[in-house]
Amino acid sequence: MTIRTVVWNEFAHERENPVVRDIYPDGIHAVIAAALGRETDFEVSTATLDEPEHGLSQTRLDATDVLLWWGHKSHGAVSDAVVERVAGRVHQGMGLIVLHSGHFAKIFKRLMGTPCSLRWREAGERERLWAVNRTHPIVQGVGPSIELPNAEMYGEPFLVPEPLETVFISWFEGGEVFRSGLTYQRGAGRIFYFRPGHETYPIYHNPEIQTVLRNAVRWAYNPVAWPDVAEAPNVPVAEAPEKIEAKGAALHHAGEEGYR
Repeated sequence: MTIRTVVWNEFAHERENPVVRDIYPDGIHAVIAAALGRETDFEVSTATLDEPEHGLSQTRLDATDVLLWWGHKSHGAVSDAVVERVAGRVHQGMGLIVLHSGHFAKIFKRLMGTPCSLRWREAGERERLWAVNRTHPIVQGVGPSIELPNAEMYGEPFLVPEPLETVFISWFEGGEVFRSGLTYQRGAGRIFYFRPGHETYPIYHNPEIQTVLRNAVRWAYNPVAWPDVAEAPNVPVAEAPEKIEAKGAALHHAGEEGYR
């Protein structure tokens, strides 16, 4: 089994901000890809915003099992056509891991159907990331909590749908708390939102954070695809599981425009 994984990054702050460039000289995506690439069953590649089709052509996505998404300042520059393409693949079974400020990414808001808004503060404060479900596959190999000496605060309320599972809850030095690890399913696709990762701190260099990301890729991988998930076929009366008779007028008939 090989899990074909793509790490997507807008790759903007690293090229514009010297602080971020010092921490991630080759980009956040490069550090994450290197961490994932240590696993022999992962086939890891990267894609960035400025590539043709943002590096996410239909052919590329069709060959992707799990997509990781990091964005911050350039959410609006992401093509709506690419967003719909990614959403379609998630519905078919591609896993999606949305990182940190990706909560405002078009793809995350598209799949959540909510504002995905939150409170925030950039003060470099201490964070304690609590694993609230110690049996969950995503937390295996890390301790009861992960200590981050400097982080950007994200605080509740976080306007997202009720998750399938809350995997992590963060406490911040300033007193706020936040649901920092949430799982969802859309169609056949598994989604994990993971909050840590502000670009001015070396969070993706942290071994425990890297362990969580590797676990999340394995959790999000679904080997059973559902390629026709978006189709809405008509089931003729004669093909009903139980014998029935048609009653009343039919709105559409085979061969008419709009008939499915």
